[in-house]
Amino acid sequence: MALSGKFIGYVNISKNGDVFHDLLRHKHSEMVALVPDKIHDCELHEGERDAVGSVMNWHFTKEGKKETSKQIIESVNEENHTIVLKIIGGELVDGKYKYFTMTFHVEPKGDGQVAIWTFEYEKLDTSVPYPTADMDFVCNLIKHLDAHKDAK
Repeated sequence: MALSGKFIGYVNISKNGDVFHDLLRHKHSEMVALVPDKIHDCELHEGERDAVGSVMNWHFTKEGKKETSKQIIESVNEENHTIVLKIIGGELVDGKYKYFTMTFHVEPKGDGQVAIWTFEYEKLDTSVPYPTADMDFVCNLIKHLDAHKDAK
């Protein structure tokens, strides 16, 4: 069983990619208002809000359990709506992974677009499960935001 891995999730979306990019990068309070049962808060821990190098603490509920995720914004590409987040703390990584990076971006697909989440990670040992529940959570989050009429 490999310790390092890459896991990719795809979500067909009806909204433009900049809507999701703006929500994930700039409009945290709006995202909290749109899906309060999933996302509860996003606090700036260090740096300037939304800037590369800043550290954010997300508070959310996954599978009925409240969790946190401490993330550094590693890079941003406004043109293709890409955000790269290095997870440095929280229930996802603590005691499980040597490193864990999440990348979100949007690509054209036929007449529409597809939102893509990519997880790259190295587990501490073979007993750590694959992050399928985490991928389900972020893909379902995009589906809920895409379906929400007020997301803009």
